[in-house]
Amino acid sequence: MKLLQINSTLNWGSTGRIAEEIGQVVLSKGWESYIAYGRQCNKSKSQSFRIGGDWAVYNHGLQTRLLDNHGLASRKETKHFIKQIERISPDVIHLHNIHGYYLNYSLLFDFLSKVNIPVVWTLHDCWAFTGHCSHYSYVGCNRWHTLCYDCPQKGDYPASCLIDRSEQNFRDKLRAFTLVKNMTLVPVSEWLAGEVRQSFLKDYPMQVIHNGVDTEIFRPQQVCKADLGFDNRFMILGVSNVWLSRKGLKDFLKLRERLSKDEYVIVLVGLDESQIRHLPEGIIGIRRTNSVQELAKYYSVANIYFNASVEETFGLTIAESLSCGTPAIVYNSTACPEIISSDTGFIVEQGDINAVVNIVKLMKETGKQQWISDCRERAVGLYDKRKRYEEYLRLYEGLVSSPLLANT
Repeated sequence: MKLLQINSTLNWGSTGRIAEEIGQVVLSKGWESYIAYGRQCNKSKSQSFRIGGDWAVYNHGLQTRLLDNHGLASRKETKHFIKQIERISPDVIHLHNIHGYYLNYSLLFDFLSKVNIPVVWTLHDCWAFTGHCSHYSYVGCNRWHTLCYDCPQKGDYPASCLIDRSEQNFRDKLRAFTLVKNMTLVPVSEWLAGEVRQSFLKDYPMQVIHNGVDTEIFRPQQVCKADLGFDNRFMILGVSNVWLSRKGLKDFLKLRERLSKDEYVIVLVGLDESQIRHLPEGIIGIRRTNSVQELAKYYSVANIYFNASVEETFGLTIAESLSCGTPAIVYNSTACPEIISSDTGFIVEQGDINAVVNIVKLMKETGKQQWISDCRERAVGLYDKRKRYEEYLRLYEGLVSSPLLANT
């Protein structure tokens, strides 16, 4: 059997690692694994190839900025990729993020609608059913329920500087993404599944599969704060690939103002150099790292993890923190509350810094030792990558052997 996965990155960033790890699971079961990607990559155990190149990504990005037609450029590159699909002749095609300035979704879905190959599409965000954005909760927009127009996030990813094409983008996606008959959607959380059920993709079969954590790497580690260059103050940790407004950077600044700098320190991982330069005293900024081993050390030494994001379709960093034995504070927003339980963390209302301060002070008094076992147990039971990604293997096997496929 042959699996072909398509994602914007390969073994780089959260979705790139997920694709790589799914590939490793199917390889261990005797399948052939192929991964096509558009941008950044690290070494892979699967057979991999890039769709297009740097110039094509640049051109696609330029068209997006000028015309707001993200996902409709890269025609030449996508046609060449389709020929590669025909050469590989996969038994299952698994889509991840098909946005990211590298692929023409209209051409791809026209092709997928004409071939007898089951398609699995993991939805890591909301881009598939909106006219522009990948997230909308932060601005409270529900236009995607019926028809997008006058987009309030035109300047956000995938940013357009001039034109608002959100209404036509919505119509183009509706046409393209409903062409394929044998397609199964995989939202990564129950929250996201609920959103999809309100979209034009609602009639497709769905199976929620949570993202997975490598619980052998993300585990409680015997490491001291001093080993990582920190002093012994109570440590509040935040981690993000990119610290946008919706990720809650301003809330960490507010939290800093409410806590004694002599007793508490905030450590934020994933900041850029400009953000680090402008941090106030009492907040330590660390640049983004693609080393999961390094991240596991930060989670392990932290006294508590705070996810201040208001838009998460899963909340992978929360699960990673639990796996390292560190409880989490999350906002009662989108998918974050799904990840924790009452014995592994705290849920507070969005923006309630007073509640966060009270929890932090309570944790300083009681310590996290009593939380470690429950956090670890929840992560291993619900988010271990081997268990989660084997769900994909069972899904693939069911699709390949389905009567629908045999009779078409």
